[in-house]
Amino acid sequence: MSDFIYLASQSPRRHQLLDQIGVRCELLLPDADEDVEALEAVRPHEAPQAYAERVTQAKLAAARRRHERRQLAVAPILAADTTVALGPRILGKPADAREATAILAALSGRTHRVITAIALWTGRRSLRATSVSRVRFAKLTRAQIDAYVASGEPFGKAGAYAIQSAAAAWIEHIEGSYSGIMGLPLYETARLLARARHHP
Repeated sequence: MSDFIYLASQSPRRHQLLDQIGVRCELLLPDADEDVEALEAVRPHEAPQAYAERVTQAKLAAARRRHERRQLAVAPILAADTTVALGPRILGKPADAREATAILAALSGRTHRVITAIALWTGRRSLRATSVSRVRFAKLTRAQIDAYVASGEPFGKAGAYAIQSAAAAWIEHIEGSYSGIMGLPLYETARLLARARHHP
C-alpha cells in the first residue's frame, strides 16, 4: 500500500480533514476539458442518497481515467460527494444570491439531511461508504440570511452553507458526523483505508 492517496476533490476542507487524521494526499484534479458539472446533474425523481452515491462513483471513475491518462504512480484514489436534502428535495450549490437566499429560507427552522458518500479505489476494487447526518437550523431572520449571502459563503457549497462558517451559530442540533457534514466523514474514511491496507 502506498504511503499517500490521491484525492479527487477540489474541496480544501476534504484535504484538511485528511491531514487531521494523518493521511497524506495528492490532488487528482480534473483537466480543463473535463465537464465536472455534468457529473453532478440530477436525474428526474432521483432520491438524495442514491444521487450522492451515483455522483461519487462517477467522480471516482473520472479520476481513475485521469490517473491512467497521466500515467501517475500507483496509489489509492478517494472521491466523495456531499448532498444536502430537505425531504426528497436535493439542495445543490446556489447559482446566485437569489437561489442562496431561497435555500437558506427553506432550511430555516427545519431539520435537513447532509449525505456524504465516499468511494476508494484500491487498485483492484472500489470500496464504498455513506454517512447520513441530520442538522437542525434555528429560525432565521431575513437580515441574517441577507448578511450571510452577502459574505459569499453560500457559493460553491451544497445547501448554501458551510458548518465551519458563521452559519454554525444557527445550528441547534446535529445528529451524525460533523466531519461528514463538512464533506468527508472521517470514521468511514479511516475504515475504508484500513480495509484497503488489509485487503488491497
